[in-house]
Amino acid sequence: MKTRNKLLSLLTVGLVLCAALIVPVMAAGEDAEAVSRFYNTAWAFLPPVIAILLALVTKEAYSSLFIGVLVGALLHCGFAPVATMDAIINDGLVTAIADNAGIFLFLVILGTIVALINAAGGSAAFGRWAEKNIGTRVGAMLSTFVLGILIFIDDYFNCLTVGSVMRPVTDSHKISRAKLAYLIDATAAPVCMIAPVSSWAAAVSGVAADLDTGVSGIQLFVQAIPFNFYSLLTFVFIVGMALLKLDYGPMRQHERNALHTGDLGALETESKDEGNPKGKVMDLILPVVVLIVFCIIGMIYVGGFWGDNAGDFIAAFGDTDAFVSLPWGALIALVLTIAYVVARGLMSFKDAMACVPKGFIAMVPPITILTLAVSLKTMTGYLGAAEFVEAAMKGASQHLYSLLPAVIFVVACFLAFASGTSWGTFGILIPIVTAIFPTGSTLLTVGISACLAGAVCGDHCSPISDTTIMASAGAQCDHVTHVSTQLPYAITVAAVSFVSFIVAGFVPNIFIALPVAVALMIATLFIIKAKVGTAD
Repeated sequence: MKTRNKLLSLLTVGLVLCAALIVPVMAAGEDAEAVSRFYNTAWAFLPPVIAILLALVTKEAYSSLFIGVLVGALLHCGFAPVATMDAIINDGLVTAIADNAGIFLFLVILGTIVALINAAGGSAAFGRWAEKNIGTRVGAMLSTFVLGILIFIDDYFNCLTVGSVMRPVTDSHKISRAKLAYLIDATAAPVCMIAPVSSWAAAVSGVAADLDTGVSGIQLFVQAIPFNFYSLLTFVFIVGMALLKLDYGPMRQHERNALHTGDLGALETESKDEGNPKGKVMDLILPVVVLIVFCIIGMIYVGGFWGDNAGDFIAAFGDTDAFVSLPWGALIALVLTIAYVVARGLMSFKDAMACVPKGFIAMVPPITILTLAVSLKTMTGYLGAAEFVEAAMKGASQHLYSLLPAVIFVVACFLAFASGTSWGTFGILIPIVTAIFPTGSTLLTVGISACLAGAVCGDHCSPISDTTIMASAGAQCDHVTHVSTQLPYAITVAAVSFVSFIVAGFVPNIFIALPVAVALMIATLFIIKAKVGTAD
């Protein structure tokens, strides 16, 4: 009741403020300014800040994101009411749905495949197998981590596939969905950012392709991998946390609830039906393998492997479009999965078709959140957030030099956190970084690494990040719960990474900087363990 009253109070205050801002300007006419007076100022970050704070306070994502979109549209349109509504509907929501239709389709198809596997009894069979063969909670967490590392092709695909496969395993060992969501999120983007064959490597290479760096885009990406402290230290953190049985912050309570009361924190809409008792482990593994194979084929096909980039696997990845290729592969996998479960006699064709709306219903929350989050990013972009950061970075470069990698890391963290996009962040900052540091210098490599690491970190922390939303969907965990529980962990790794970039700025030698970073991360884990004790 208190939470409901708090939410109503916040919404009332928000509406009153909006009315107070709108009414005085209605007499000025309905035409918004060609360029908002808030453009290219710190005000550009107000909408995402409001949305993020409201989400963390109210524990409710939908209204928080919408209020952020509303504030952004008001600032962009000079508080003209009709123009504001037009911006929210046409520039925000409709455009977000149109631009992300491919990912929405992929989500629905994957949700349907998961529903089919559950109804066929594959998930329950895999859970029974895992309970016998993965004997400990530590083993279950490390297995999730390893699978996340292996699926390095694309972060969306990683989040949803790892979640679907590992939910039965972590559930059987009473690991909370919040912890599962963290494990998914903490491997998805970081592993893509250090894998030369991934959609992220292609994106970075594309940004750097036309810049004067002395090397090709993919070479610059590969050179930056050893200095990408946030991605690498996140892996050290996960392994150390699992082996030390360490939990702290809000996650600690969720893990206690899961272990002692059996409350995993699963979404209420998730089906508890274990499906056909005749289901086998292969009924889960085979559809997942087919999905992986055809999604990879889809990515290189869309990238022109059998066309303009004939036979060139790397070039095909560089030119692919995940929004087209993932649905391409998933649709083929869905058809084959339906044929498989019907041929196996696990369900009738009619029952298989009944899984289609179930898959759609399961994916409505992430689709809704993703639509609102993309709309919020659009409003932030209209307010010139990128231009503001670019000007601030160029000003800072005149006064700081050896400290610049650490500064770049912080700026990238903030920009990705506020905008919810890694790709947009390094798209903005990479040209700035290459202009600051000498071509071919090791410090340029460190600066690029800091930019990429900060982009991953901010994206990892942000409630409006698409990867964070996908991790929540993959784990079937409440989105705000996922954000609030993983934030202390991400901040811990970010703090160690910041210190590591200071070291790398003064000593840009990977054989010194990386061991120091790893040692700092391990020491931090032991210090935290000494203060909070072992998770029970």
